[in-house]
Amino acid sequence: MQDRIFYSICFGFISGIFLRSLTFVDVYLVVLFGIIALVLLFFFKFISPRHSRATGSKNKWGIILGIFILSFSFGIFRFHLADVPAPQIFESQVNQKVILVGKIVDEPSLSENNQKLVVEIVEKDSKSKILLSSNLDEVYKYGDEIKFEGKLEKPDNFMTDQNKEFDYINYLRKDGIFYSERYPKIEILSHENGNFIKSALFSVKEFFINKISLVIREPESLFMNGLILGEKSSFGQSLRQSFVNTGTIHIVALSGYNVTIVAEWIMKIFAFLPKNLGIFAGILAIILFVLMTGGSSTAIRAGIMATLALAARLIGRNYDVTRALILAGVFMVLINPFILVFDVSFQLSFIATVAVIYFSPKLEKHFLWVTDKFGLRDIVSVTCAAYIFVLPFILYKMGNLSLVALPANTLILPFIPFTMILGFLTGFIGIISYVFSVPFGYISYLFLHYELSIISFFSNIPFASLTIPDFPLIFTILIYAYFIYRLFGRSIKSFFTEPF
Repeated sequence: MQDRIFYSICFGFISGIFLRSLTFVDVYLVVLFGIIALVLLFFFKFISPRHSRATGSKNKWGIILGIFILSFSFGIFRFHLADVPAPQIFESQVNQKVILVGKIVDEPSLSENNQKLVVEIVEKDSKSKILLSSNLDEVYKYGDEIKFEGKLEKPDNFMTDQNKEFDYINYLRKDGIFYSERYPKIEILSHENGNFIKSALFSVKEFFINKISLVIREPESLFMNGLILGEKSSFGQSLRQSFVNTGTIHIVALSGYNVTIVAEWIMKIFAFLPKNLGIFAGILAIILFVLMTGGSSTAIRAGIMATLALAARLIGRNYDVTRALILAGVFMVLINPFILVFDVSFQLSFIATVAVIYFSPKLEKHFLWVTDKFGLRDIVSVTCAAYIFVLPFILYKMGNLSLVALPANTLILPFIPFTMILGFLTGFIGIISYVFSVPFGYISYLFLHYELSIISFFSNIPFASLTIPDFPLIFTILIYAYFIYRLFGRSIKSFFTEPF
């Protein structure tokens, strides 16, 4: 009974968030759902007779239905609370030239041609965030207070290179960003106005990246920053497209997969220690990963997913970790309801974590031809499971199908854990001594150069990838329904058929 109640609460809440993300639901209808749920709970708990076992079972199913509807209503209501309109005072200034003062509240995102700044402004008790596009000739930091002058605009959705419409409006809105300005005139008023801890984390990250860049040259250093920190904003367009064409872009995505394999390998290194100390080393690696990325919300989500995957693979108890995984997802959606539908990184991390925990053990038997030395079989099966599991989602969301993904990933992925660990060692030792970091940096460079060469080779093959702009949603749903049936069919059947 307790398990059924737990899953009813979680999936009811998620269903409510999902529905409200796709369409508007009147708050009065939510209240009606809540009243219906309370009536069902009251009736089946206190009024319905319990003369037989069958009747008792019916009452319990009625209670579970009431709990599901109540959680469903709460999910809709939670999204309704988060779905606040843009401040009216700023709405009246859209498409006008304005002078505003605000504080940079996130790390600047650098690209080839410009940098993006997220600025929070407060005016007459109204607060909002604006995304500024700026040239690279000025250096801005988290916590800088700036004065900027430009045309206030509202962001628009756009078409990607794969001819897919990207919901840019809601992508920004999940972070509270309603407006944008392109290349305004910016004046720095003061520094160090942000949170002290967050400022320290970003400083450590920047220092770490600089130490790697001193030892490893570009583009290998950019690749290393993408591997261990998810930093791919500085990639050139051609390099980024090479990753996309070869189906290896997931390697430099900030997801639970990257940090999971690093933590697992650190645990293998400390395998000679007692088991609890090995677990501690893995968890410490995850904490360091989150700190190195600046403690961003995306990194925290990846860290949570990686911790759960790591724990599941350690203790071999999928049942317990299933509840933990669902609870973690519900908790993150409760904090920010927009991430369920509008945050691709959250979706990919969640899907990949499910693949690592449940799909890779089933897939491993097909990789018996891969040597088990250094855990290579485990690495290959985990990575292939994650890629297969996220592929339908990638096709639907991004519309890119790589025909060379399998050979490219097979030749690269076994070396990724070594490369990532060498990257961490290069950065950390470089903080202490440049001279001692050089050997690690040189070995790292050899691995990185090999991996980039493989990516370059396969990306230059004619027809290496295909664009599928309209991969049907129904196909995506059917594929994942099949995956769910194969992995969880028995558990779902027992949920509905086993007696209380």
